[in-house]
Amino acid sequence: QVQLVESGGGLVQPGGSLRLSCAASGTIFSIASMGWYRQAPGKQRELVATISSTGSTNYADSVKGRFTISRDNAENTVYLQMNSLKPEDTAVYYCYANVRTLRGFPHRDYWGQGTQVTVSS
Repeated sequence: QVQLVESGGGLVQPGGSLRLSCAASGTIFSIASMGWYRQAPGKQRELVATISSTGSTNYADSVKGRFTISRDNAENTVYLQMNSLKPEDTAVYYCYANVRTLRGFPHRDYWGQGTQVTVSS
């Protein structure tokens, strides 16, 4: 019904930047919040950043001041600009979207397949 496709991951040196994108497609009536989580090897998935339909944002303390989340409502796309990257940012990054597929249906979360971000010299 709803597919989320991520792009933009890769290998970057410490201090570098990457921009992740996540486009939602399929049967979409509306999208409430969108955002990013990440999971490093041997660790639990953790929140990185979220953004509401009106643009309100929320960030994990570990990325505040370095990462910026944004969205294009017309394109059902969420972005994550990551600057001043650190080795501890290495993880698989997953996007999600809280989607209502049809009028009157409840919202539910859909997830992307994940994109690897590796920060290493």
